[in-house]
Amino acid sequence: MSDSSAVAAVFAADGPLARAIPAYRVRPQQLEMAERIAAAIEGNRVLVAEAGTGTGKTFAYLAPALLSGGKVIISTGTKTLQDQLFQRDLPAVREALKVSASIALLKGRANYVCHYHLERAIGDGRFQSRAEAGHIRAIARFAKTSKSGDKGQLAAVPEDSAVWAAATSTRENCLGQECPQHKDCFVLAARRQALAADIVVVNHHLFFADVILRDDGLGELLPACNVVIFDEAHQLPEVAGLFFGESVGTSQLVDLARDTRLEAVAAAKDYPPLQDATRAVEKAARDLRLAVAAENARLAATQLAHDTNFQAALQVLAEELAGFSKHLESQAARSEGLGNCLQRALELAACLKRWRTQEDATQVRWLEVFSHALTLNLTPLDVAEIFRKQLEGHPRAWIFTSATLAVGSDFSHYRSELGLTEANTDCGYWGSPFDYAANALLYVPTGMPDPNSADYADAVMEAAYPAIVAAGGRAFVLCTSLRAMRRIHGQLQERFARDGVEFPLLLQGEGAKAELLARFRSLGNAVLVASQSFWEGVDVRGEALSLVVIDKLPFAPPDDPVLAARIEQLRKAGRNPFMDYQLPRTVISMKQGAGRLIRDESDRGVLMVCDPRLVNKPYGRKVWQSLPPMRRSREIADVVAFFAAAGQGAGKLP
Repeated sequence: MSDSSAVAAVFAADGPLARAIPAYRVRPQQLEMAERIAAAIEGNRVLVAEAGTGTGKTFAYLAPALLSGGKVIISTGTKTLQDQLFQRDLPAVREALKVSASIALLKGRANYVCHYHLERAIGDGRFQSRAEAGHIRAIARFAKTSKSGDKGQLAAVPEDSAVWAAATSTRENCLGQECPQHKDCFVLAARRQALAADIVVVNHHLFFADVILRDDGLGELLPACNVVIFDEAHQLPEVAGLFFGESVGTSQLVDLARDTRLEAVAAAKDYPPLQDATRAVEKAARDLRLAVAAENARLAATQLAHDTNFQAALQVLAEELAGFSKHLESQAARSEGLGNCLQRALELAACLKRWRTQEDATQVRWLEVFSHALTLNLTPLDVAEIFRKQLEGHPRAWIFTSATLAVGSDFSHYRSELGLTEANTDCGYWGSPFDYAANALLYVPTGMPDPNSADYADAVMEAAYPAIVAAGGRAFVLCTSLRAMRRIHGQLQERFARDGVEFPLLLQGEGAKAELLARFRSLGNAVLVASQSFWEGVDVRGEALSLVVIDKLPFAPPDDPVLAARIEQLRKAGRNPFMDYQLPRTVISMKQGAGRLIRDESDRGVLMVCDPRLVNKPYGRKVWQSLPPMRRSREIADVVAFFAAAGQGAGKLP
């Protein structure tokens, strides 16, 4: 039986998937996509495949991957999809096809309990609260009974608990083979399973950090594999930029100081100058953060080139780090842990020096400033050539798939970002099988001010409010900035109170993302105001989400240092930065936001885009033509009628 006929048999109405999967139905798009993937695997080719919501792309690549009989790496954009693939989808398709392929899940080392660092943290006994002390005891009990050590399996300790940093390892502080707990290491056990498995599920960050950067020998995984499949592949250019560059952050330095103190207590108690040096480095790192007045901002290095406070703080940090390294060097032979800390200190000092002196035109120097930390970054302006080199060498198939890779049906922007040449790359586009014309409405309100005006967020709230009432709540309000998010949330809160509207109002940041989504689903009539993190990877099916409001077209801020440098590079090359780079990225991001609305063939809803540029700018046409084929309207009366026709009591105040 040929590959094509074998795949067709799998997806047939009376095939193995139909027999094994409840509610399975034949989708022509899914079959076509699966056949193209099977052909790419057979020919060791590159395939870029966009598959609209509802196509069933996961099964479309899992079936050919399992049938191929080779070793396959599947990389996802999120840990949520990674867990879903490993725990649900892969076992279901494997069982349906009756194949014996072994599967493994591999996450970054920060997801696994580290026996060595857990023991050190318990011995130190310094915790910020009784809750944290309870968390560390729960982790210790978990480590004794767990086979995987995966912190995702310990629900009793919140994922954002500060104690996880003390109970897990990083690439920098792992002792490797010198670790006294080496034989019991959960990370090594997971990696051994991955090397032995036929199908390995990773995520993009791990792929770049551990496979391409050859961290800790996991580079063995890639040469052995026949197929690499990237799901949520639209995230790759951004992730690649992070890992092909380098960074040094104040948090890394504070962690190094903390780890050195713990190691020194155990192995160099009689050398007080090392303890003093750790405190000096920690203070210098914190002072560097305090030297920058901005918060939650991205700044070009040139913006602080003449800032005397910042430059002085940088100099002090470099000096303290050098002195710290000398003290460490004198004590490093006394334990594996101190030797590891010395290596980390030297690497961070070298990275800091490169950041201060780098004049490479192919990279951009910039800072990211958080509430309590700061990171100095060196990012390549173009990852295409670097990424293309990863595709060369051992023949294998590379599959890139997502619901959002093309502008319209044109893949040239995505290909150019990753260096996928037209001559060597197949492309496939499969639209969603959902009936958007019948089940969805695209609404662009009239009378909206310029998106850059000071009162724009207020105008968004005023325009969205009647649509939210008509929908009976059940809405996401997706904002392009945290400032707009907070403003719109505050305005909605006041309006709900004034009018006696009792829709539950949720705000991103009030809880963990998973917790907020669970509350949103269970409440059934909630309104969630959120920012970028809810634009993708969020799946709310059914009536609980019937309205998605987008405040602005998601253009990246033009003063973003990396974007500004790329724009300048494109201008110098004689290209049009807006049409060639900014607009395609906005279209792909817009498709992600719009994709939150219709998640199932029975879903109905309204996509409300408040930005007037969608209809009054020539490029707006390119944006809406890339969205699903919904009916379009500029009248709120059509929105009210849409929800009233649903017969769910929408359109009335609660």
